Amino acid sequence: MKASSMTDSVLVSYEGRIATIMLNRPDVLNALDIDTLKALTEKLKEVRNSDCDVVVLCGNGRGFCAGGDIKGMLANEDNSFLIPVMDTISELVTTLYTLPKIVISAIHGPAAGLGLSIALAGDYIIGDASAVLAMNFIGIGLIPDGGGHFFMERRVGEAKATQLIWSGKKLTAQEAMKFGLLDQVIEEDFQEKVKEKADMFLRMPTVAMIETKQIYTSSKVEALRNILKLEKEGQQKMRETADHREGVRAFLEKRPPAFQGK
Repeated sequence: MKASSMTDSVLVSYEGRIATIMLNRPDVLNALDIDTLKALTEKLKEVRNSDCDVVVLCGNGRGFCAGGDIKGMLANEDNSFLIPVMDTISELVTTLYTLPKIVISAIHGPAAGLGLSIALAGDYIIGDASAVLAMNFIGIGLIPDGGGHFFMERRVGEAKATQLIWSGKKLTAQEAMKFGLLDQVIEEDFQEKVKEKADMFLRMPTVAMIETKQIYTSSKVEALRNILKLEKEGQQKMRETADHREGVRAFLEKRPPAFQGK
């Protein structure tokens, strides 16, 4: 396997017509700080211009991605920092969604919050038996970002997406499969099975497959951009609520929050 250029937080490697993009902050379950978001966007643009046809998006260590770097967010009470972060997220997600490659999201362990939004932008989502999926922004009084509303609705429909977002429930791999958030669950030899799926796609007419993908994404990318804009505005509002402040205090104090709807 040939290694490409890399940063500390995101690694890219190529094997024939397969590119693997790996989130690489295993000590924090691949939590996404601003530098990692920028690095991931950069690597997606690199892969876009490569000769690969299939991209495997995965995480190093114990899980796929724990979501946004909450500790970093909590350390900054000035909401002005949020705007450039949300703009970076929007660029990342739009780049991933419109990538003219077949994207496999390979989830093991946790995929939560923003990490789940990014995984759901893939074309085919495989979960290890250990996978745990959660759109869990609600726990600290926030709303999904990273196009989470768009991708959840695309996968499960508006009503179920709303219920899952409201509940913030952690889903096992099998539960996520029943909802339609996963396309396949692997019980053992996860990395090997992901490679087999990538190889299967490569034996198919990938030019035609990617053309179909681009027809769909071209017709829906403006809807995604609108959702990202609304999420940016909504997240700024939520950061100013008493419920968010209570959610943060409860998170830090490791207790259930006492929300009051304000």
